[in-house]
Amino acid sequence: MKRLFITGQSGFVGLAFERMGAHAVAAQGWELVLADSPYDLLEPASLARVLQQARPDAVIHLAGQTFIPEAFRDPAHTLDVNLKGTLNLLQALQRNSFNGTFLYVSSGDVYGRVSPECLPITEQQPARPQNPYAVSKAAAELLCYQWSCNVPWRIMVARPFNHIGPGQRQDFVISSVARQLARIRLGLQEARILVGDVDVSRDFLDVEDVIPAYLALLEKGRNGEIYNVCSGKEYLIRDMIASMLYLTETDAVIAQDPARMRSSDVHRVKGCNQKITLATAWTPHIPMQQTLLNVLADWDARVTAENTKH
Repeated sequence: MKRLFITGQSGFVGLAFERMGAHAVAAQGWELVLADSPYDLLEPASLARVLQQARPDAVIHLAGQTFIPEAFRDPAHTLDVNLKGTLNLLQALQRNSFNGTFLYVSSGDVYGRVSPECLPITEQQPARPQNPYAVSKAAAELLCYQWSCNVPWRIMVARPFNHIGPGQRQDFVISSVARQLARIRLGLQEARILVGDVDVSRDFLDVEDVIPAYLALLEKGRNGEIYNVCSGKEYLIRDMIASMLYLTETDAVIAQDPARMRSSDVHRVKGCNQKITLATAWTPHIPMQQTLLNVLADWDARVTAENTKH
């Protein structure tokens, strides 16, 4: 059994790995190795300690600063964590005689605003990042490419588009709406859902479809290559909210909150997943309605638990 180490195990995707369980990962031929002590991407000594214990055959680098408003508030820290932290991890692996497969998890956000005639977005589309988070990801991609030319490992980049599912922070739109719906149904807030711009589209994918994509890339991805991880479908946020209202049988007003609007927001997003599908045979399987039901049930449980504590 090959040893797989993931950074960011306490994050959204990291927790989904744990939720899927060791058996699901083992079915793909991997033993999931979790850090047995805290570490910091900006503290090389802590990385060295964890990697000596993990002794991985492959690494999926998920950890980073991922929240765009936070990136605008503190771009220097975002660059430090996402770029310098990636360099620290690569150097720590090299010092530990790593000779396996490294998957850097970037973001579809690096493409920036793509004109409608260029949709769906392929990997040939130039990176034109429009926020500090996307800049940090694009920079780390270039770092990984440079390393892929100079070390005997296999190094690849995944560009996941928006993914959703249980356990996501309330800062993200679908999660935020689900939380507000749960609170409305429990009588904790009025029947009014605060949102940003709902007349934008996104390419959404269930987080539990994302994980098999990463595992497939570890097995069959090519060194130095970039792969979109996306559904290949375009979902209007307004329609997603309407579906959630329908699924919960809730009647609520949609109210735009100026604090949730972002001037750099991209209007339409639709990715192309042909490259990863041809390379690995991966395709998404979970229907959107099932994803939304899972997110709604998760927030029902979380809001109920929060309210019970108080």
